[in-house]
Amino acid sequence: MKSGARALGFAESYRAETSQFAGAVVRASRAVDGFVFGTATVGGTDATETVCEMVDRLDREDVRYLLVAGIAPAWFNVLDLRRLHAETDLPVVSVTFESSPGLEGAIREAFDDPEAVRDRLATYRDQPARRPVSVNGETVYARSVGIDDSAAADVVRAFTPEGGRPEPLRVARLAARGLVETERPGD
Repeated sequence: MKSGARALGFAESYRAETSQFAGAVVRASRAVDGFVFGTATVGGTDATETVCEMVDRLDREDVRYLLVAGIAPAWFNVLDLRRLHAETDLPVVSVTFESSPGLEGAIREAFDDPEAVRDRLATYRDQPARRPVSVNGETVYARSVGIDDSAAADVVRAFTPEGGRPEPLRVARLAARGLVETERPGD
């Protein structure tokens, strides 16, 4: 991959009822090339809309890939990767960092409202399966839409210069955490 190729990574951090989303444009060479910020509701259903709006607001035609940290940010505010791809016209890769049996049981336990469970499970079940990706001696798990599994693994590796976290996601996570840390209790 060319060193100037850019990926837009999204991560979030939350305190109380609002989740701070950060998007970081990072080149394959590791140069950070831009930021965008937004909010979503903790335990809500607006994460996909938040990311789509942020991509639109950023308005960067040079971004080639959209990376998201996980699939259920902001306490099971499940991302619809297919919708992200359809609305942004970018290949989408969701990366998680731990093996798990899936989120169905956790979603069922987290919500009392049967409709909330049903809606989240419907979105979750509609996403592609996770595939293990070996990167720098570590294993991460990726789901992809708009790009085949092999090419998605290549993107994850190209944007992960060390360790197991792609640089766009690492930088976005730091930015999101910084936003939350600047919030004062009661704000």
